[in-house]
Amino acid sequence: MGMKALSIFLLVLGLADPFTTRAAARVDWLLDPSPYQAQVARSADGREVVLDNGLVRRVIRLVPNAATVAFENLMTGESIIRAVRPEASVVLDGVRYEVGGLRGQPLQSFLKPAWLETLEANTNAFQFASLKTGQTEARFAWKKRLEWMPKDAPWPPPGVSLTLEFRPPTGSGGAGQSREGLAVEVHYELYDGLPLVSKWIVVRNGTPHAVLLNSFVSEILAAVEYESYVDDNPRWELPSLYVETDYAFGGMGSKGGNRGVRWGVDPEYSSQVNYNRNTPCLLECRLPQGPDQEIAPGGSFESMRAFELAHDSTERERKGLAQRRMYRTIAPWITENPVLMHVRSARPDAVKLAIDQCAEVGFEMVILTFGSGFDFESRDQKYQAQLKELADYGKSKGIVLGGYSLCSSRAAGTPADNTVGPTAFGVAPCLGAKWGREYIDQLKSFMENAGLGVLEHDGSYPGDTCAATNHPFHRGFEDSQWVQWKAITGLYKWCCANGVYLNIPDWYFLNGGTKTGMGYREVNWSLPRAYQEIIERQNIFDGTWEKTPSMGWMFVPLTEYQGGGAAATIEPLKDHLPHYEQRLANLFGAGVIACYRGPRLYDTDETKAVVKRWVEFYKQHREVLNADLLHLRRADGRDLDYILHVNPAGQEKGLLMVYNPLEQEVSRTLRIPLYYTGKTDTASVSERDGAVTTFKLDREYYIDLPVTVPARQGTWFVVR
Repeated sequence: MGMKALSIFLLVLGLADPFTTRAAARVDWLLDPSPYQAQVARSADGREVVLDNGLVRRVIRLVPNAATVAFENLMTGESIIRAVRPEASVVLDGVRYEVGGLRGQPLQSFLKPAWLETLEANTNAFQFASLKTGQTEARFAWKKRLEWMPKDAPWPPPGVSLTLEFRPPTGSGGAGQSREGLAVEVHYELYDGLPLVSKWIVVRNGTPHAVLLNSFVSEILAAVEYESYVDDNPRWELPSLYVETDYAFGGMGSKGGNRGVRWGVDPEYSSQVNYNRNTPCLLECRLPQGPDQEIAPGGSFESMRAFELAHDSTERERKGLAQRRMYRTIAPWITENPVLMHVRSARPDAVKLAIDQCAEVGFEMVILTFGSGFDFESRDQKYQAQLKELADYGKSKGIVLGGYSLCSSRAAGTPADNTVGPTAFGVAPCLGAKWGREYIDQLKSFMENAGLGVLEHDGSYPGDTCAATNHPFHRGFEDSQWVQWKAITGLYKWCCANGVYLNIPDWYFLNGGTKTGMGYREVNWSLPRAYQEIIERQNIFDGTWEKTPSMGWMFVPLTEYQGGGAAATIEPLKDHLPHYEQRLANLFGAGVIACYRGPRLYDTDETKAVVKRWVEFYKQHREVLNADLLHLRRADGRDLDYILHVNPAGQEKGLLMVYNPLEQEVSRTLRIPLYYTGKTDTASVSERDGAVTTFKLDREYYIDLPVTVPARQGTWFVVR
């Protein structure tokens, strides 16, 4: 790759400053992350410790107290922060304490290195005592299912760790109790090949008495504002730092589910441009309420974890590529992407038929779907033994069996076990009540006894609070959300450790979840079949800006679903085979697995051959189909639509899917960007795995590709 050409391309992407060539000389981490190895080291004078991987750098000054004094985006050369803040804060027994931090910065707009020597410690804050460094550690166990993954993924993600220990200020305490023996640890991880820092805190109680942790803030950053706006701003743009925590629920997207992150106003920032000082430039990672947890003598409390991803561009696709790389790195189980069927009936004969058909065409999983009659809450040993026979039968055929359970939006065993107060979905059980804990234990026991390998968990905990004071596992309102989140994530982590696949319509990826809805409206599958084909491609296009193809499911109503009658359904399959094949092409061509809901996958040998052909296509190209997806043209029913899978580390560097929704054949030359395939000069391209044609890339890494697509059909091209 020529340096000048790369410089021009980076400028187009917004990666390089037009007045410097610094970014132009860098290796693009999205193409080759290997040069960017994480390191942690203490400065020669011992006054600072630095986390650095060549993409981001975080510098923590240790004297007179510990505080982040530099957080730099090395890809752009920009500072992420403009001022010093405490590393955390805690409220213990009603008293707020800062953890670390330095005071005395004369201006909050920027931080000059010369000012650092003048900053002072807050004597009422927890004081830095010691540090230790090491390697990243697994957050919890993961039993990999390599047969469902495009390739093995490291766990934990390689990188370095840093732990700072803070001791309470002298003379601190409340109600006559000394704080001596308390400690707050602030933990950091920096990962290889990714501009990502993780942070969390641990509170340890070494005192002889219990301590109540009312609340905490595990990260505080006075960030550089993304925009300066004098008047009231109707829609603020946030700083160019994507932050997500594993305290997430109540949404099928990161925006709705990301409950532990707050971008707020900074009351100390008096020199900001906004007249009312409402610029959202203060990051706080904290809970909406609580946790209100009592820490027993000798006990500890660990917060949720924050993940801070620095962006090197404002371009939507590149920001999405970075976010998707983050999920593959810190939640690699999301790359498991088994081909699955939803069988409508839990009768043994119906389940065996589904297993047999799945094995014949190459499917890998059968889920006893909602409405099938499957009862996950049955404690009948004979019933569980019957399910074990079916699961063992599936294993003999290479098929994993599992089932559906509803958690929220339903009543508990007794009214006393229900949530007290407003809920997301009407009535709901409290997971801090007796029934809630027994329900979770029942799911684990059933899966163990029957050997089930998938849990489809609907109405998963959506973040409800509970004001009950008579539930055995929480005291009242303030601690209820934390207690229920810990209960549900404990179940999901158990599943991840035991190789149980998790379909969850919620944002639990960082706690073991493997798939959620790609982003669809269920009643759309009651529309006429021809409409469904296009809507399906739109949903996938829209849903994969932040999700990888493997992170979202779609839906294929083989039989009637949500109404619509015969015009909306595919059965009899043989009578609607062109449509059925188009749906298979849409989904497998996008690397997206759907819930094929019905009693069977095929009804004739011809139908069977079509299903098998597309499953084989998916498995043949699984690595590139489960890699990154570029959004080239969204489906609209007016012209060709197309997407490009890219995988610079694979043998197949790219796979282009092109669809023609029109009633006539279309011949066109498409301009296809190959930068993210890693190709620089020439590319070998074959249509439908046929003859190879060599194309020369232009200076912007595009090729001009002639395509001819028959009416109401699609085609694909592999790039090597």
